[in-house]
Amino acid sequence: MASAMLIVVLLAMASSVVLASDPSPLQDFCVADKASSELIMLTGYFMFPVLVNGFVCKNPMDVNAEDFFFSGLNKPGNTDNRLGSNVTAVNVNKIAGLNTLGISLARIDFAPYGLNPPHTHPRATEVLTVIEGTLLVGFVTSNPQNRLIFKVLNAGDVFVFPEGLIHFQFNRGHKNAVAIAGLSSQNPGVITVANAVFGSNPKIDDGILAKAFQVDKKVIDYLQSQFWMDNNN
Repeated sequence: MASAMLIVVLLAMASSVVLASDPSPLQDFCVADKASSELIMLTGYFMFPVLVNGFVCKNPMDVNAEDFFFSGLNKPGNTDNRLGSNVTAVNVNKIAGLNTLGISLARIDFAPYGLNPPHTHPRATEVLTVIEGTLLVGFVTSNPQNRLIFKVLNAGDVFVFPEGLIHFQFNRGHKNAVAIAGLSSQNPGVITVANAVFGSNPKIDDGILAKAFQVDKKVIDYLQSQFWMDNNN
């Protein structure tokens, strides 16, 4: 009886260790076959191969260099908007070969005093490198401390934003600024705080938000009536 119990315990421990880390890839790559993946969503799963991270793997014999290539990150994004910033994301939707590789990147352009507003990446840690200009950056720790960790960055400086935490970047200079961000997900996702809270569709009840922010409903109604733009493309 004791030996049988010991075996059960050891098996349970072994299982927990296995589940505690990501499995190693069993193939060189899984280039996203977007056409087949979209067809699955329309017709059902039973007609096609298994999805990997939401995509069908392209036949390896049909893979070519274009599946791992993106051109144009040298071109400035359009910052002529209310935020004065533009995020050019290079994720699995831009490079099919990123599927299953767990990385992506983005170019962020800032006009003078431009802002990449408070936002989170629910699936990724971000490493930001300033290429040009000066940025004030920061993130806020979780409850109950809600500490603001911030730093002024110049060209060549690097800063890390932990996964899931609200963070921002602000160009405090008189000239344009450019940064490159690396992210630990093929599709990090972006939740811009103001857009999510005040620009949701349908709108969150103004009474709920008034109580949450401890302000009059008229303030909430005004904020919900604004156009909350998205600077990501």
